[in-house]
Amino acid sequence: MLENFLSLDVLSDLGWGAELIAVVTITLVVRFLAMHFLKVLGRHLEKTTNAWDDALLDAMQVPLSWFILIMGLLWAVEVSDGYVDTEMFSVQNLGKFRQQTFIVLITMFAVRFINRAEKRLLINMEDGAKVSDAAIDPTTLHALAKLLRLAAVISAVLIAMPTLGIEITALLAFGGVGGIAIGFAAKDLLANFFGGLMIYLDRPFALGDWIRSPDREIEGTVESIGWRLTVVRTFDKRPLYIPNSVFNTLSLENPSRMSNRRIKENIGIRYSDSDKMEAIVADVKAMLQAHEEIDQKQTLIVNFLSYGSSSLDFFIYTFTKTTNWIRFHEIKQDVLLKIVDIVHSHGADFAFPTTTLDGIDGLLRKNAIREEP
Repeated sequence: MLENFLSLDVLSDLGWGAELIAVVTITLVVRFLAMHFLKVLGRHLEKTTNAWDDALLDAMQVPLSWFILIMGLLWAVEVSDGYVDTEMFSVQNLGKFRQQTFIVLITMFAVRFINRAEKRLLINMEDGAKVSDAAIDPTTLHALAKLLRLAAVISAVLIAMPTLGIEITALLAFGGVGGIAIGFAAKDLLANFFGGLMIYLDRPFALGDWIRSPDREIEGTVESIGWRLTVVRTFDKRPLYIPNSVFNTLSLENPSRMSNRRIKENIGIRYSDSDKMEAIVADVKAMLQAHEEIDQKQTLIVNFLSYGSSSLDFFIYTFTKTTNWIRFHEIKQDVLLKIVDIVHSHGADFAFPTTTLDGIDGLLRKNAIREEP
């Protein structure tokens, strides 16, 4: 009897081990074939310019690999159920674990797909390709990606709650009572959230824009726009973290969206060159009208302005075609140097502050007045 019992026990162990080996082998083979198929498919899809298929394939690899491995593990557990008597291997527990795993993997796939699609669409934008018939700017793309990721995570949590024994109706009832307290505690967070939402909807600025506030000491290039903070890189390369709620009450300039840059200068010549003022003004105006970098569609003024304390002043008021900061200063330098040549070509010169003394007698009289008690 003992020999028969031992032989049956050994056969049982051998059967269990054989089944487990078979399950593990099948799982690994299926995983290998699936990954190989995706790799071959990816080589063909790389030849296309469509960003969606690349993002879909890239997002699928890790969740699919985990799905095959976990399903193989659950299959092995079900096989072991006939040999090991434990509540952990019950059908109910396995069913809940399978549901939760499926929810997690689907959420992982959705988030990865959104991330990969966002990245590839940004690359296409940098290459000058159009995403669709209606071009999407990077700021809108980031906002849509964040909303979709948030929606995917929230949906996954709501779907997973019943599998964990949490009733959504009870949670909503608690939310109605506790929402008021949470609202007061998180009012600043909510203000920043809605401030970020208004930035995405109104779009007063986008990533890479140069913004400036006349109300506060805020000036720099927008680096990122989050749901709570906007990061601005100042011109001395310091990061400036601004809560989004600030933009609800802030006057903001966006120089990046200017159509032209303005040249506005007052220039003074000597009083002794007053007879040459009219010719100088006419030549400067003709030079600006002929300048290829000056926008002739915008206001262009060159006129005698005023009698200064030491000079006769005229001014120029015009706009360049470019809005690039460096190129603008190069054009402005060229204009000012040409004005110097025009003034000198007429035998005139620029004025500077002077003091005139009425001879030695006048100087002595002034000193005598100062010395009187």
